[in-house]
Amino acid sequence: MNDLSTPRAVEPAAGRIEPIVLRERGQREVFCGLTGIVWLHRKMQDAFFLVVGSRTCAHLIQSAAGVMIFAEPRFATAILTDRDLAGLADAGDELDRICVTLLERRPDIATLFLVGSCPSEVIKLDLAKAAERLNARLFPRVRVHNYSGSGIETTFTQGEDNALRALVPTMPATDERQLLVVGCVADVVEDQLVRIFADLGIGPVRFLPARRARDLPPVGPGTLLLLAQPFNGETARALVARGARILQAPYPFGAEGTTAWLRAAADAWGVDTERFDAVTAPGIARARASLERARERLSGKRVFLMPDSQLEIPLARFLHRELGMSVIEVGTPYLDRQMVAAELPLLPPEATLSEGQHLERQLDRVRAAKPDLTVCGLGLANPLEAEGLTTKWSIELVFTPIHGYEQAGDLGGIFARPVERRERLKP
Repeated sequence: MNDLSTPRAVEPAAGRIEPIVLRERGQREVFCGLTGIVWLHRKMQDAFFLVVGSRTCAHLIQSAAGVMIFAEPRFATAILTDRDLAGLADAGDELDRICVTLLERRPDIATLFLVGSCPSEVIKLDLAKAAERLNARLFPRVRVHNYSGSGIETTFTQGEDNALRALVPTMPATDERQLLVVGCVADVVEDQLVRIFADLGIGPVRFLPARRARDLPPVGPGTLLLLAQPFNGETARALVARGARILQAPYPFGAEGTTAWLRAAADAWGVDTERFDAVTAPGIARARASLERARERLSGKRVFLMPDSQLEIPLARFLHRELGMSVIEVGTPYLDRQMVAAELPLLPPEATLSEGQHLERQLDRVRAAKPDLTVCGLGLANPLEAEGLTTKWSIELVFTPIHGYEQAGDLGGIFARPVERRERLKP
């Protein structure tokens, strides 16, 4: 039997030196893809997410999203009962009835997502057929999509990837030359990016997802993709299959990452260097100034990133190159080389890059290294804190606006605060 925890070399592409990858398969510790509903429903104001699952699914979403007091939520759970699980009832007919009742009560909903879960997938409930039936009945007033948020084989950020991938087949076709930013970003970040692109003379610029799910951007041979999140690989490949082309760039985290990300679009649009520098210089200066306090706190500290969100590789680059941290290990649930091609050469050569997870072995490496900061999932943070290690929940990085120049200081603060807290608590 082969030992999948043995390091193996990655074949270098076009002379580029890539780090050695430690591939691990074993026990994992991640949230499920249902968690993505928390930020997706905030972004798409006319969408509703109906999870087809158990009471455990309902408790997870309610706990993650919090209690909404002043407005009706745009997510819910159609709870599978023992009769559904035992095959004694027609779950499809009941699901149709629930959806129709929901849409009669909420006429503001223009897009309905049926979200699969572990229980619905175990009993082979065909949500694609359910979406097809409902579209035949409800379209064009309501468009129904389906995707899987099951945590059986995915990490939690892949819920967004599955949701956006479900939108691609219904996106209009176009031959127009345009820039499409792929990945869910906060509205404030979108507004900032729109202003920068306008100042650079780049356009038209559209976003997936749009603020209203019904306002799907078009896609076609003239579409250039600028990726905002590294975990939307299936969505990117589906867009490429419709003729779009990916602009390879680091992700817009920190001053360096944001500048390189914008430069990829500027080069594609033929923006001259003088104009690019004039537009980006104020943002770069603000970002660097806002990062100074975090850099003072973190420079020379050692960080260990456990696999959880798929943000680990670009964040390791940011922590090392802009905050001066020493990276011990960068873990990622799945290494999608197409999505991080521009990031891999920027990782420190001494860092270990691990793909997948064997939880016990990885925890042994964390304990042996005794890092100054461990970035990990919520379920591991408290036990590691009890052992005297300083941690940061990786899920906070998808709930918080972290893209772009104006958010660079906030991003640095996410990592600096736990280290500062630990130092203040020292006897």
